[in-house]
Amino acid sequence: MRRGCVRACLGAAALLLSACVGKTLAAEPTLREKLELLAGAYPEAIAEIGKDTLILRDNGAPLPIDDGRQKSHAEKLASGDIEDSLSQVYPIGACVKPPGLDFDPGRIRNEALMKRLYGGSAASVRRDLVVVDWFGQALNVTSRHGVAKALQAVGAELAARPKLKPYLVPSAGTFNWRNIAGARTLSVHSFGAAIDLNTGHADYWRWAGRGKGDAAPYRNRYPLEIIEVFEKHGFIWGGRWYHFDTMHFEYRPELIAIAKQADASACR
Repeated sequence: MRRGCVRACLGAAALLLSACVGKTLAAEPTLREKLELLAGAYPEAIAEIGKDTLILRDNGAPLPIDDGRQKSHAEKLASGDIEDSLSQVYPIGACVKPPGLDFDPGRIRNEALMKRLYGGSAASVRRDLVVVDWFGQALNVTSRHGVAKALQAVGAELAARPKLKPYLVPSAGTFNWRNIAGARTLSVHSFGAAIDLNTGHADYWRWAGRGKGDAAPYRNRYPLEIIEVFEKHGFIWGGRWYHFDTMHFEYRPELIAIAKQADASACR
């Protein structure tokens, strides 16, 4: 009788453990599934996912999904294709821990796609900029793909939490056509789809790095409530990167959608 009870209890425990592990280790979406979520995030721009290319509605040339090159992490940052830009799954939630070596989800971008989404020059991006009121500060943000509306929604939700305002203002900027510091690729600020918060609370890997490519020990001073609200509205946070930039948020709804499908929780 006792042996039967032990076996039953062990069996129940095994089933419970199996269920918990299954929930924690949700399968990462396939590349095709990631591409479908990418297309769903930008329906006004992306018309079709071809066999090897992404077809956009601007009648321009199809964009290759995978250039076929094997790349180091640094090479992906410098010239990532679309597959590279989706290769690391961004985790979401009101938790944070020091990222692993070269874990930079979202920091790898395909510049050709970004230009097709938002504009290939400063002049073309400027045509779609609108002013968003950010706690009394006028910020220039692109109206494409719902970016301005998403930032307005973030601001409205955070306004209900006045204790957070010192971290939010003054913003260190939105639109600025420029390269990423130390790189030859454009910052997402160039497309009016990123915002930097108050630098007085910021930590940035280049400010305290050990060398050219090494990040300093991880540090974050922004309340996680802020990160949770931004992620809710389609923004990713630079504080989730090994090469961290804690004041930085950029609109990447495809990565948030992939995180949700993968059940990629930052709290695990």
